[in-house]
Amino acid sequence: MFRRIVVALALVLTVAGLVPGQAPAQSTAERFEKDTPRATPAGATFTAPAGWAMTTRESFVVLDPPEPDSHVAIADVKAKDADSAVAAAWEMYKPGFKRPLRISLPQAARDGWDERKVYQYETSPNERAVVQALAWRAGDAWTVVLIDGTEPTFEKRGAPVGLTIQSLRPKGYARESFAARKANPLDEKRIAVLKEFVANAMKLTDTPGVGLAFIDGGKTVWAGGLGVKELGKPDPVDADTLFIAASNTKALTTLLLAELVDEGKMRWDQPVTELFPQFKLGDEVTTRQVQVRHLICACTGMPRQDLEWLLEYRHETPESAMKLLGTMQPTSKFGEVFQYSNLMAAAAGYIGGSKAVPGKEWGAAYDEAMRRKVFDPLGMTTTTFDFSKALKGDVAQPHGDDVDGKVRLARMDLNYSVIPVRPAGGVWTSPRELAHYVEMELAKGMLPNGKRLVSAENLLERYKPNVIVGEDLTYGMALMVDKKYGVEVVHHGGDLAGYHSDMMWLPEYGVGAVILTNADSGVLIRGPFLKRLLEVLFDGKPEAEQFLAVAAAQRKAGIAKDRERLVVPADPAAVAKLAARYSSDVLGELRVERSGGATVFDVGEWKSAVASRKNDDGTMSFITIDPTLGGFEFVVADKDGQRRLITRDAQHEYTFVEATSAQKR
Repeated sequence: MFRRIVVALALVLTVAGLVPGQAPAQSTAERFEKDTPRATPAGATFTAPAGWAMTTRESFVVLDPPEPDSHVAIADVKAKDADSAVAAAWEMYKPGFKRPLRISLPQAARDGWDERKVYQYETSPNERAVVQALAWRAGDAWTVVLIDGTEPTFEKRGAPVGLTIQSLRPKGYARESFAARKANPLDEKRIAVLKEFVANAMKLTDTPGVGLAFIDGGKTVWAGGLGVKELGKPDPVDADTLFIAASNTKALTTLLLAELVDEGKMRWDQPVTELFPQFKLGDEVTTRQVQVRHLICACTGMPRQDLEWLLEYRHETPESAMKLLGTMQPTSKFGEVFQYSNLMAAAAGYIGGSKAVPGKEWGAAYDEAMRRKVFDPLGMTTTTFDFSKALKGDVAQPHGDDVDGKVRLARMDLNYSVIPVRPAGGVWTSPRELAHYVEMELAKGMLPNGKRLVSAENLLERYKPNVIVGEDLTYGMALMVDKKYGVEVVHHGGDLAGYHSDMMWLPEYGVGAVILTNADSGVLIRGPFLKRLLEVLFDGKPEAEQFLAVAAAQRKAGIAKDRERLVVPADPAAVAKLAARYSSDVLGELRVERSGGATVFDVGEWKSAVASRKNDDGTMSFITIDPTLGGFEFVVADKDGQRRLITRDAQHEYTFVEATSAQKR
């Protein structure tokens, strides 16, 4: 949810020696008002996204988003192998391309492609850019995708890029479909197959523990666990072990809103400022447009802007988190593209809580509303937002990768950041109790005792598409609806430091599942697990095991490649040039400390050892490397005698400057 994770699409940007995103001279472009099926000159089919333009050349097409700095080229190539195909495609698109290759990795064969490979190229952080190629073969013909542009553009245009890449298939290929098929029962034998798949996945990914539940006929047929709560200790995960469910909290929050709509305390189409006058975004026009349904639709144009509370949460409260929204600006048009905002989701919960339990502090009101209206009716008796309570009970501990890719027990520090924004991702729950929630979804709002918790109308309103996420994948209100295989799968994932989870259900079939993991490596299990569930239900092509094996191999290869350029402990000469303390108006204070031969960056809320890396442009980066805290990058940016560090997310940049005596603690 909150970590900057490399997505399977592996989007990339820019090219060495050229202006970032600058495409070759083009002829007249075709512009699309809606998502439109198109083909390359050789017949490979794909969907061109709404709002984009396409130029067709002799052997390739170039797709352009509304921003002029980024492009996606798709080339038809005859070549002896993937390497030759990629080289030929770059020569077509940008003759003389010489960007150094960072790594090339095999991908799983799928969707009619006999062979697939991904190429990632070296960039420096100050470029705000990445370069990638995808080489896919069907028969003796290669189709190569080149993604070239700026990081901010591809962050906000990730869904349309995903639509194009996910829809790219060989000429004449038809996807596997389970439409109109009868689902097999999740009997003891099939549950055993799924448990065996997860057990093997745990070994491949070094995930210590997994909580699982399976629902069939609208009822939980098995709930339990595999593996252990903590590495090095024998205590096993079971059906009642608590995990942070992270962004799966969002759907529980929208369930609360649906109940309040039933009660007439709000309307889905009600302007939020009418309901809650304190609501304010950084843009007045967007503020006026936001209705209740938009608080958690990922469709308002408000970007992911998480560093401001991931690095500075010690004194944050629900009220201060809401005020932070007032500093945020949209980076795309309202309703245009999928952009995930945790702060908007937090606002949904606190506004709902204030209407359900008026007169209380916003956090307390939300907690009480969720307990009374969601947890208690669903029998979720141990589900909680109380960290201290959860950590004293039957709880799975978080794990993450060290700098060499070994999974280790991790600290909880970063996860406390979610408390001020907990409607977006702060719930602790177990496989058994999260399955109770899935049962209610499958029963369209009915409880096991025959009472109705929420109307079917308002429950299902949350499924309606607000914006596309990819091909046949839409986002409603904190729920994704996936129709890739011809059947409707509703699901949502959750990601926090050391915890990754998913919940999924097929409304037409009364089937669902829950998976909760206690390691960052567990994120790799979720997608293949859903695919394996569908394979078992519908006797589908057995592809999930290959998908998982390739993903696990890619992860290990990627970590090893990153490690090659890291200096651990950080280069003493580079460390000697750092200030002892830095300060940012937005992100607070950063202290540079030495501990046991390591250099440690302490942001106050958490701290981590850092590695150093010299970038291709000559700059120096310091990168956090502690398990679950790895990947925060600080680039040395000294200027005019002032020592500075810069850190970024995909669309924002923050500067730390050397702290004066008055700024020091």
